[in-house]
Amino acid sequence: MPQPVKDGFVRLVGPIARALVRSGVKPNVVTTVGTLVVLGAAAAFWRGAPHWGGALLLASGLLDILDGQVARQGGLTTTFGAFYDSTLDRVGESAIFGGIALWFQHGGVPAERAPLAVGLSIAALVSSLLVSYTRARAEGLGLEAKVGIAQRAERFVLLGVPTLFFGAGRDGALLFWIVVVLAVATTITVLQRVVHVARVSATATRVPTPRRDTLPGRAPQRKGS
Repeated sequence: MPQPVKDGFVRLVGPIARALVRSGVKPNVVTTVGTLVVLGAAAAFWRGAPHWGGALLLASGLLDILDGQVARQGGLTTTFGAFYDSTLDRVGESAIFGGIALWFQHGGVPAERAPLAVGLSIAALVSSLLVSYTRARAEGLGLEAKVGIAQRAERFVLLGVPTLFFGAGRDGALLFWIVVVLAVATTITVLQRVVHVARVSATATRVPTPRRDTLPGRAPQRKGS
């Protein structure tokens, strides 16, 4: 998503964030509420109410921005808060694709297309989780991996906006093709991040691996024994 668009959303939630900070609301509370909203979106997709699913998904995206703003403006940024937010993000994504897969399986698309639709939903979920994992693992190694065509914001917009206005389409066709695009785009994003980390790590300072004095699983023998 272009940076000016992201900045626009930040400005949109800025006054709300300041009001919450003044009221003493903690960012983890906002994170929890956002997760409950995205779980509601997942339930809406599962029950065949894609308009509501799209609306709640987009609302949860705004809450995802809001919790970060509350943390920064209130000086409440913590290591646990970042961990908690990231963990619940993965819970939300799993629920969304799980809800869509259940809807596909139970009549959301024609029966002959259901196995493919469910498989693509699972593929989109796995790739979405890998998008997040590759970034987290790279950052754990001291590298940055924010590249890619389908980051979290793009995925929310691609799924939320069309379903909000047009639902799932005739015989679920629109939602089916959205999932196809998400599965492909997230897979490409994972590959982009792997290639990026490979390039960056090749020029990074290599940490020498300490030489083992014994075979794996063997304790060193004491002198004189």
